[in-house]
Amino acid sequence: MSTEFLQQVQAALQSIADPDRAKGMRAYMRDQFEYLGVPAPARRTALKMQLRQLTGSGPAHLIALANELWDLPEREYQYAALDLLDMHRKELGITDIPALLSLVVKRSWWDTVDALAGIIGKVLRGQHEYMDDALAHENFWMRRIALLHQLGWRGNTDSGKLYAYCLALAHEKEFFIQKAIGWALRDYARHAPDEVRAFTRKHKDSLPALSYREANKHI
Repeated sequence: MSTEFLQQVQAALQSIADPDRAKGMRAYMRDQFEYLGVPAPARRTALKMQLRQLTGSGPAHLIALANELWDLPEREYQYAALDLLDMHRKELGITDIPALLSLVVKRSWWDTVDALAGIIGKVLRGQHEYMDDALAHENFWMRRIALLHQLGWRGNTDSGKLYAYCLALAHEKEFFIQKAIGWALRDYARHAPDEVRAFTRKHKDSLPALSYREANKHI
């Protein structure tokens, strides 16, 4: 089934590939990845049936297919893997988090990492297993996952953990970490603006200027 599924996905996407669009998509991502030239709406429409047919196939099979898609050269296949995992996220559990995290460090850039943060956050469903280890990981994309895994949790956010994670990484110069600190705080500020305002003011001297600005952008 694995081979047949991959062949179906490749055939579906290659049939709507646009080489001219691929050039622009590749340039936007700083020429780091090859593209077929298939925009997200067209990709999701083309693969809807193939992905739906995987319902009930179990987490091990879903993750195995995602890994096989991840290893294909064009970026749309990594996006297809993310669509697959997100569509069937209710079949995934806490014990699958390490397998999802293993994708974070493969062919890494903000597009796949941020999508994985969203999927991991939905699988965790208010829990934080493996996130302390991710925060201490040598790969900064893993640390970004730790910062972003609570996005959208609103009232279920563990604000103590959020603030502790932000302060733990506040010394870093990496743009994607500074941006993630600000994003995580800005997202929680939609639920608790006064609390985030107080936190950022108290720690203004510790937080990167970029993080502070992003956190307070809509307060």
